[in-house]
Amino acid sequence: MNVLIVEDEKSLAKEMATFLKDEGYVCDVAHTGKEASEKVFVNPYDFMLLDLGLPDYEGLDLLKEAKEANQEAAVIILTARGSTGDKVKGLDMGADDYLAKPFSLLELSSRMQAIVRRKHGIKKSVTEIGDFQIDLTNRSVLFKNQIIGLTKKEFDILQYLVINKSRVVTRVQLTEHIWENGLEADYDSNYVDVHIKNLRKKMSQFASMDWLETVRGIGYRVNLSQ
Repeated sequence: MNVLIVEDEKSLAKEMATFLKDEGYVCDVAHTGKEASEKVFVNPYDFMLLDLGLPDYEGLDLLKEAKEANQEAAVIILTARGSTGDKVKGLDMGADDYLAKPFSLLELSSRMQAIVRRKHGIKKSVTEIGDFQIDLTNRSVLFKNQIIGLTKKEFDILQYLVINKSRVVTRVQLTEHIWENGLEADYDSNYVDVHIKNLRKKMSQFASMDWLETVRGIGYRVNLSQ
């Protein structure tokens, strides 16, 4: 999933980006409000981690712009401000959560995962499909407690399809939300199809994957009614 980190403290922004990339996220970083404003109108983000105390921009104005550009994006406000008013204003404007600095990166990750589950109606971090257990938190797939070795991209694709269960996800959407910028523009490539093929090959050795459907000419869907 794509994340925009808006943080003027460069060392913190780098630390957050490194940590979240290790967690499987695709991260962009903006150190100024102007840079962030340009990015939110061009790129589809799943998350925006927003520092309100920017030197060149009012953070709440940027939050408003982000929600207008992409209503589905989740926003977590990150700020040293202790004012209850800032917190309330941000939440009223559509922010999903609030973390005061200094904060734990593990707590940030946990809150992001909780938001994903809440937005997509997933009550537990482990989704069971037949005898497959897909652990969204620990980024693992098991069949009857036996680990299935997937690559990072294979799991990223499976995770995105699972959290969008019963919805058709296009190849363009998968490309935008899974790959780094260098591949995002290549919508005619077969990157997604190749990874789906490999994913099916690995998991179908254990059990049928009729629930992972190809929607001809569009994309893919996890159909849990199978």
